[in-house]
Amino acid sequence: MAITSANQLELLQTAEAVAREKMIDPDLVIQAMEDSLARAAKSRYGADMDIRVKIDRKTGRATFARIRTVVEDDAVENYHAQLTVKQAKSYLADPQIGDEIIDEVPPVDLGRIAAQSAKQVILQKVREAERDRQYEEFKDRQGTIINGTVKREEYGNVIVDIGRGEGILRRNDKIGRESYRIGDRIRAYVKDVRREARGPQVFLSRTAPEFMSALFKMEVPEIYDGIIEIKAVARDPGSRAKIAVISYDNSIDPVGACVGMRGSRVQAVVNELQGEKIDIIPWNADVATFLVNALQPAEVSKVVFDEDASKIEVVVPDEQLSLAIGRRGQNVRLASQLTALDIDIMTEADESARRQAEFAERTKLFMDTLDVDEMMAQLLVAEGFTNLEEVAYVELDELLGIDGFDDSTASELQARARDFIEEQARKALEAARKAGVEDSLINFEGLTPQMLEALGKDGIKSLEDFATCADWELAGGWTMENGQRKKDVGILEQFDMNLEEAQTLIMTARVMLGWVDPTELETADEDVEETEEDEA
Repeated sequence: MAITSANQLELLQTAEAVAREKMIDPDLVIQAMEDSLARAAKSRYGADMDIRVKIDRKTGRATFARIRTVVEDDAVENYHAQLTVKQAKSYLADPQIGDEIIDEVPPVDLGRIAAQSAKQVILQKVREAERDRQYEEFKDRQGTIINGTVKREEYGNVIVDIGRGEGILRRNDKIGRESYRIGDRIRAYVKDVRREARGPQVFLSRTAPEFMSALFKMEVPEIYDGIIEIKAVARDPGSRAKIAVISYDNSIDPVGACVGMRGSRVQAVVNELQGEKIDIIPWNADVATFLVNALQPAEVSKVVFDEDASKIEVVVPDEQLSLAIGRRGQNVRLASQLTALDIDIMTEADESARRQAEFAERTKLFMDTLDVDEMMAQLLVAEGFTNLEEVAYVELDELLGIDGFDDSTASELQARARDFIEEQARKALEAARKAGVEDSLINFEGLTPQMLEALGKDGIKSLEDFATCADWELAGGWTMENGQRKKDVGILEQFDMNLEEAQTLIMTARVMLGWVDPTELETADEDVEETEEDEA
């Protein structure tokens, strides 16, 4: 096959035909042809030569050219494609490094093998262009709902025809035990699109919370228009779900709008989700109010919120306990996912018993440590004192406000509390030294003697040991093990140390040891503050 005037226009016609069929840019097909012809020319003139082919986009004429680049004298590696400045003076008046000398060479005749090779190059380039087009197309559809047809099922995964490509609905992204037959219509959420060598991989899901959000957006015009916003979704796919909504128009009820006339809107979503029961809940900025709504249909008597631990205790009437927990813990689990809080549910009787136990425990603490009678200890607990530190360092006026307490009584109590605390600190420091804790750690600001004792027992004895710790090792945290959350108890967690405090102490130790540049630390803190401001 020779590139002659007889088949020059044929190149352009072929490029147009392939481009239309594969829905890609014709220029990409012509570039593939140029690369294939250049490869064939190299096999004819020499693989070391830099042969380039240019096809005229109007006439189809292919021009073959040999390129030689001007390089420095000691940089010549390929004499067929490079030459020195001195050698280039034979071709250019004032050659410079990087200049190119272009010589047109005769077109090549493609033999059978060369033609086959050129065809393979063109097909490969076209396939790559087609994959790129598919990736760009489906990447833009990530986060939306797509309709398709079931092509086949492989090991529980459903392969879906989604037009100019295929999607995969994996086993764990299907609702319950739903099964499909070839040709069935299917609707799913485009969860992820990845660029891979074999082409774009489109991962679909019917269990993702976003799928439910997108379905409601399709069924409820107010959500589509932004009048109502979906704030959170929690699902037990195929069984039950909770969705929190808020309206930015006081005249529109967000729950009623999502339910629709006679339940028509929510029923359309339920039908698509294989009968999944949906609780539509009004979102509230107040955490306690939102939680009470999230635990519907159970009634809540009291809510106690611990902001530091992101934990919440909910007290319900005895007869409401099973309803609040739900079947196999489903109701409280979904409410926890919806609010992003750890929820402890207890009955009124349980709470009363716990409070009595706490009252008795604190009373005994004050009796043993302050050497007071039961009545005086109970008075302290009843006034809200929970530990010795509060008694020792509170303003004297607060103790004088307790019935029966005068100046001498209050002062004596504070003196006893301080003496006991100091004695405990002395013993803890002595135990820490016996455990081998070094002065470098003892003199480090921010650690109490009791903390030093705990660190020593765990083998952390020097400032260097402390600086190598992770924040979660000190303050505790959670890890995932076999799909279950597992609690990691921190060395200093018993002293109410949180992750932020632990991180500050560790970074301070690293700065003192010279492991971290304090200026870099300040820059990082500024970046974090700017990020938080932007998010706000």
